[in-house]
Amino acid sequence: MMSWSRIFALLLALSFIFTFTVLKSTDILGFTFDKMKIKGSTPHENIQDTQNKFWINLKNPGNISNYKSVNYRLPLCNEIPPSLHTLTINTSIKVTFEKIIAENTNVQYGGHGKPESCQAHQKIAIVIPYRNREPHLKMWLYNMHPFLQKQQADYGIYVVEQSQNTTFNRAKLMNIGYTEALKDYDYNCFIFSDVDIIPMDLRNLYRCSKNPRHLANAVDKFDFRLPYETIFGGVVAFTKEQFLRVNGFSNDFWGWGGEDDELYNRVVAVGMKVERPKQHIARSKMIFHKRDAGNEKTGKSFHLISKAKQRMYQDGLSSLTYNVTEHIKHRLFTKITVDIGTL
Repeated sequence: MMSWSRIFALLLALSFIFTFTVLKSTDILGFTFDKMKIKGSTPHENIQDTQNKFWINLKNPGNISNYKSVNYRLPLCNEIPPSLHTLTINTSIKVTFEKIIAENTNVQYGGHGKPESCQAHQKIAIVIPYRNREPHLKMWLYNMHPFLQKQQADYGIYVVEQSQNTTFNRAKLMNIGYTEALKDYDYNCFIFSDVDIIPMDLRNLYRCSKNPRHLANAVDKFDFRLPYETIFGGVVAFTKEQFLRVNGFSNDFWGWGGEDDELYNRVVAVGMKVERPKQHIARSKMIFHKRDAGNEKTGKSFHLISKAKQRMYQDGLSSLTYNVTEHIKHRLFTKITVDIGTL
């Protein structure tokens, strides 16, 4: 029979083994839980981190380039997006910024949208020269954000306005929009658009091509026809390389008219040609408006147009000077206000 002393010793040993096992298990579980938290496998912590980042971006959104660091290896979008069709554009309805935001919740600050399920073919900056056209801007944004999203575009919208209430210089504002947009994102396609022109067909792809493209070659104001063969205004598209090749727009067109015709001559001078979508696809609506004060004809455009080939490398992106007075990423677009000097 086992003595009481041996039984006590055995119980003491078993107690020691049990205590050690419990402590070790607790340590292992604690270590494992810590590891789970570090890896972010705790659902509550993942949600909280995501919300914090979301609210930080709402309060102080950074450059668009901040959003391109995550690569989900998405497949390339279809060359021709599905379900493209004609549109009915009603410019008489009342539109507010709040309404546009509510209907475009996936648009990021700065007016940047991109497809969620595939990778877009191009990265597109849309530049709008602007002054005193808020109703037109609202109508344009209301129609164009859905338009570009249905075309599966990776795009950003830049509204460029001169700070002085002096003679308007549309072409220089577009050169500035191009230059400033490249500081945000690695855009490779640039569409220069008036704020009062809205496309009426989703098949009119807002993209760049092998040559500069004229995307508004069938406007209702002109009975959906070209007023003349060399017209190159309203909405035009250039790749980055094409725009550099022509040295951008001339900076010397103050007041209304001429800069588009001069740009056409630059395109021809470097051996490119203007491409246009078929007119039944390129149908666009122009919002009616009166000529703005400070945007009258100056009578100086003919001389500049005729000398485009000789002047193009001394006047354009290479000679562009300006000062940015305000740069704000709004919920639906990036607003850039600039001091461009005077005539």
